[in-house]
Amino acid sequence: MLLAIDIGNTNITLGLYEGERLGPRWRLATVHERMPDEYGIQLIGLLNHSGFQSGDVTAIAMASVVPPLTGTWAQVCKQYLQCDPLVVEAGVKTGVRVRYDDPKQVGADRIVDAAAICKLYGGPACSVDFGTATTFDAISETGEYLGGAIAPGIGIAADALFHRASKLPRVDLARPPTAIGRNTVHSMQSGLLFGYVGLVEGMVARFRAELGPNMKVIGTGGLAELIAKETDVIQIIAPWLTLDGLRIVYEMNNDP
Repeated sequence: MLLAIDIGNTNITLGLYEGERLGPRWRLATVHERMPDEYGIQLIGLLNHSGFQSGDVTAIAMASVVPPLTGTWAQVCKQYLQCDPLVVEAGVKTGVRVRYDDPKQVGADRIVDAAAICKLYGGPACSVDFGTATTFDAISETGEYLGGAIAPGIGIAADALFHRASKLPRVDLARPPTAIGRNTVHSMQSGLLFGYVGLVEGMVARFRAELGPNMKVIGTGGLAELIAKETDVIQIIAPWLTLDGLRIVYEMNNDP
């Protein structure tokens, strides 16, 4: 079985693949100070809880935007699963031609997402990833990664309100009863949720003006479903897009 690992700034997402089928998947908090043994014990516990043993994992593909944890998780893979991971970085085949001014500046997760979109949906396409940042990525009709846009994530915005405005509380990211909030909590929820819906709709319209009317819009990340319920511009919800991309990239680099 293939274990896909996506190391992000807020969450570490893992998933087990048997062929093309995604089985158990998990989200862990990204903790920079955690030692390899701590992550290793946690990983073995997750596998066992889902009915698997460490020996069931025969291959690993990994993307990371947190350099200090890349080596940590490589050690976890070797020590606890006896596998050297395929780390998506320069020199790894992805099937995606990067048109960024400096391709090295593009996060591995964004390239992996592009690989999944090219394989599963085709271009032209815009992916919207609701993670630590809200990222918009443009894929051409021929499968090239053209670039994108990066905005603060909803969680960052909510934390900023809580920390920078002394009278504003910390709130759950949930749909308020109405757009016009009648108390502070509902007003904040309205601004966060509906404000980000407006951001998504505006950015998608601008991307479509450049990519053409046939552009597909794919939403991914933990908050994709919450946002997609409030707008019709997100056509496809793919919460595990990065894991699918890791599987696809692994297969590209291990064809017999």
